[in-house]
Amino acid sequence: MNKLWSDGLGRLDPYVPGEQPRGAPLIKLNTNENPYPPSPAVRAALKGAANADLRLYPDPEGAALKAVIAQMHGLLPAHVFLGNGSDEVLAHVFRALLMHPLPILFPDVTYSFYPVYCALFGIAFEAVPLDAGFNVRVEDYARPNGGIVLPNPNAPTGIAIGLPQLRDLLKQNPGSVVVVDEAYVDFGADSAVSQVLDYANLLVIQTLSKSRSLAGLRVGFAIGDAGLIEALNIVKGSFNSYPLGRLALAGAEAALLDTAHFEATRRQVMASRDALTQDLQQLGFEVLPSSANFVFARHARFSGRDLQQQLRERGILVRHFAKPRIDEFLRISIGTAGECEALVRALRDVLAQAATSAA
Repeated sequence: MNKLWSDGLGRLDPYVPGEQPRGAPLIKLNTNENPYPPSPAVRAALKGAANADLRLYPDPEGAALKAVIAQMHGLLPAHVFLGNGSDEVLAHVFRALLMHPLPILFPDVTYSFYPVYCALFGIAFEAVPLDAGFNVRVEDYARPNGGIVLPNPNAPTGIAIGLPQLRDLLKQNPGSVVVVDEAYVDFGADSAVSQVLDYANLLVIQTLSKSRSLAGLRVGFAIGDAGLIEALNIVKGSFNSYPLGRLALAGAEAALLDTAHFEATRRQVMASRDALTQDLQQLGFEVLPSSANFVFARHARFSGRDLQQQLRERGILVRHFAKPRIDEFLRISIGTAGECEALVRALRDVLAQAATSAA
């Protein structure tokens, strides 16, 4: 540890993103990116925004984009907060809304950035165990807490809960902020945005990285009661008063307005996910029920780490988490139909090679 670092920095265990390949081409099914390009309207908007006005600061409020998001959900711009991807929005949420004496709650198997933010901001937390089938039990969150963070669908499992369960969670925690992280909601889950006007303690976070194919632009947002949004704006104004650049604002607005492209590509992803699930099950994999753009699967005869390595040797990247309860699983992003077929062929080869070696 460098003696010039701030106190406590060496104790942080930062989030490690999935491998970004360099050099030889690989089929990339490890970071939950959308396999389809963004709307052509996005490219046109970016071209139009790449003009002399880039010398000027962007709108610090992102008013036009906020208006589009608010109108989509029958809300007001005061209910919307913008950030550089949902991870930055989450960081502001942890600082603005979750620093309380009581520990916050989130699942024991979930997005691994949550404990990172807790360590960064000195927030106590308790990891609430999922059940044996990796499902969230909302009744387990009926206890004193400083806030709740729940991804829906959950990551890396892909399992979602419905609106009745979410409403139960909100009702049993009226004095706590309930943050619903909906990074993957557009691939088959029910959004909690429809409940924002009914529950002042609800904050919903979404991203354009997944279902809108804009991971490269870094646009995320939160939707919630105006009082919660005000707290986020205070943190933003104390950290980065111009969060989204002109290109990001223009591209995001165009992506949200092109609903036809959004519907077509998300349905393609869901169809490929269902087909891949069947193929994996036929190969002997257990596949958790997914409402996301990835599947979470394990095979009784192979360790997750071994399968990951063997797939990489065959030019395919998938994600493995060396963590309790999920060490045997692989998280596999949904690619194009051709990429999913290549994955299945590679797995068949791995299984056949193992069978030959055992003979």
